[in-house]
Amino acid sequence: MTVAHTLGFPRIGAQRELKFALEAYWAGDQDQAALLAVGRTLRHHHWQLQADAGLDAVTVGDFSFYDQVLDTSALLGVVPERFGPTGDQVDLDTYFRMARGRAPSGKPAAACTMTKWFDTNYHYLEPEVRADQSFSVSTSALFDQVDEAQAAGHKVKPVILGPLTWLWLAKPAGDDFDRLTLLDGLLDTYATILNRLADQGVDWVQIDEPALVLDLPQAWKAAYEQAYHRLKSAPVNLLLATYFGALEDNVTLTCNLPVAGIHIDAVSAPHEVSQVVDWLPGHKVLSLGLVSGRNIWRTDLDQALQTLKTAHAKLGDRLWVAPSSSLLQVPVDLAQETELDDELHSWLSFAVQKLDEVVLLKRGLAPSPDEPTLTALRSSADAVQQRRQSSRLKVVEVRDRLAKLTALTSARAEPFGKRRAAQQEKLPLPLFPTTTIGSFPQTQSIRQTRRDYRRGELSQAEYEQRIETEIQDTVRAQEALGLDVLVHGEAERNDMVEYFGEQLDGFAFTRFGWVQSYGSRCVKPPVLFGDVQRPAPMTVRWAQYAAAQTDKPMKGMLTGPVTILNWSFVRDDQPRSDTALQLALALRDEVLDLEAAGIGIIQIDEAALREGLPLRRRHWQTYLDWAVGAFRLTASGAASDTQIHTHMCYSQFNDILGSIAQMDADVITIETSRSDMRLLEAFKAFDYPNDIGPGVYDIHSPNTPSVEQIIDLLEQAAKVIPAQQLWVNPDCGLKTRRWEEVTPALEAMVSAAKVLRQRYAERSPALGQTAKA
Repeated sequence: MTVAHTLGFPRIGAQRELKFALEAYWAGDQDQAALLAVGRTLRHHHWQLQADAGLDAVTVGDFSFYDQVLDTSALLGVVPERFGPTGDQVDLDTYFRMARGRAPSGKPAAACTMTKWFDTNYHYLEPEVRADQSFSVSTSALFDQVDEAQAAGHKVKPVILGPLTWLWLAKPAGDDFDRLTLLDGLLDTYATILNRLADQGVDWVQIDEPALVLDLPQAWKAAYEQAYHRLKSAPVNLLLATYFGALEDNVTLTCNLPVAGIHIDAVSAPHEVSQVVDWLPGHKVLSLGLVSGRNIWRTDLDQALQTLKTAHAKLGDRLWVAPSSSLLQVPVDLAQETELDDELHSWLSFAVQKLDEVVLLKRGLAPSPDEPTLTALRSSADAVQQRRQSSRLKVVEVRDRLAKLTALTSARAEPFGKRRAAQQEKLPLPLFPTTTIGSFPQTQSIRQTRRDYRRGELSQAEYEQRIETEIQDTVRAQEALGLDVLVHGEAERNDMVEYFGEQLDGFAFTRFGWVQSYGSRCVKPPVLFGDVQRPAPMTVRWAQYAAAQTDKPMKGMLTGPVTILNWSFVRDDQPRSDTALQLALALRDEVLDLEAAGIGIIQIDEAALREGLPLRRRHWQTYLDWAVGAFRLTASGAASDTQIHTHMCYSQFNDILGSIAQMDADVITIETSRSDMRLLEAFKAFDYPNDIGPGVYDIHSPNTPSVEQIIDLLEQAAKVIPAQQLWVNPDCGLKTRRWEEVTPALEAMVSAAKVLRQRYAERSPALGQTAKA
């Protein structure tokens, strides 16, 4: 019999229950027992949803209080020395200090580095390993959850992150070394884990190895064979799960690994299904991921069912069906979205509905499906067809403008050297100019103002007056701190993508479409369903008002086209590159309007540029060509003396620095603080031509940096990048922090800049005049 299952379920809760419980615990408003109780309640509810949908087993081990990679590090006893001795068990507060640098108990320390999970907007905590790293089972959470689910009457399928993917994601804690030298000890602990699960009566274990969709060195491919030949003696059936892309050159390797079954992502790589079916040994299970775990469009069940039937003809009962990946990247339940219009609502599917789709595919495989199954399949087919034919998808004016795109240049009028001179004349800034990334704390007062306005409890005039007051306060605070380039603080913005989507045609919005980004941080991606255009200016009113409150330069703040694209649920009926260009044209109009309103510095954030990079290197250039082109199109209309900034978040940029340079932003700000400026190592070999602001402190941790720490980071940066090209800024926006945390951190940052100006004036007379500016 075909098995229906899921690789994972969202853990944050339909009403973000986990988010609020975590933040209450971290703030000291709730004890650990209450937090654990919320986690237990969510797990049981999610298991019951899976059982009620008709899945053949519930997935256990996908729940996390912060991040599944961090969970694996804790399970293996891999805790950096700075977090202190842990004994034989990693407690919850040590876990939180690894994640965010601070917890209700224990000494604060620098948090582990956070970066993007493959090509998603989810962030994981990088494991830190030493050359002499030891491993041992150091938490009981996974085993306790198996007991919980079994006690509740569920058939369970535990999920763990595979040893090779975990090791691939790890980084050396000190000097570089070959991480594969740790594999033997690591496999001993994995064997212990699998044997312990077998002792609990577990039959199947899902072991996630998404690294198999990457370009792997030969040594790592050989390590896969070594690892799974070692683990095959465990008395459980292993379902090795790959996702997010095609196996390509790893198809044969994966099919031949000594496991009981494999899972492939048939949404990202539908072309590989027939190849895997043909190559799979006759005793193995194949799980086909035919329901997207990453987007919210209803599945074309007719097409998916045809794929299943073709595979079933060869595999019979060795065929399983599932979502393409964990459902972590989609919202929980579409049933909550009562304010979407009926047509759009019929096009969508969230996590709960995707479970139903998986089960419906299983039932559709029956020799004679029952009438309810046939009715549901017909209803789904009608919705898919109606979406394809909807007049809401295409706008003639947008398509005409796109067709005439060759009339617009994607290059600035003058090269950076000439622009820089014009900007310095217009904006006489000191050496090491200080600024922030854009947002300031989203206080309860700000959130309440937006909520009251949205509910109709505030008039337009009252709302605008309150936002103006918030902007005034933020500008005054920045002036008091001594920052050189100010921002308006973004009090009117709910989210850096959603805010723009709300003012662009082609977008729709959910009320409860929350998706976890990291820890307690959730985002609510807009639904980008049709052609994009800008009916009216989006940011000019607030930027202009803020600029009028100060004599200092005011920076206009925009989210870039590629970030809006990558952080939305994007239409799948046309190439993403076309949608990016539509966004670029709309944002280009906004840049020109800001400039006309007197805003001389404009930041176009491309936080998600690296995130959209294909997982296989041979596909990179195609993506980078259109992604960089979209940014350049957005900025290219600006005058030479208008300074264009961009910002990029937690990602690895070393291997695409050439493309980042081609973006030709006058100033780029990047995250470097969590990695102690290691990201800047790439600049030793690459002569980056424009100005750069390496983030000098980690805003995702509540820890306050010292002046000395910031000076040290900037001195490291200045060894790689000329001092006159360096800006001083946090590594990301400040909306998630409290003013009590932001103020001392920025005070330290400004003080550090002043110290360095004086030092460099003394070291280099040529820089003296700039330092005194």
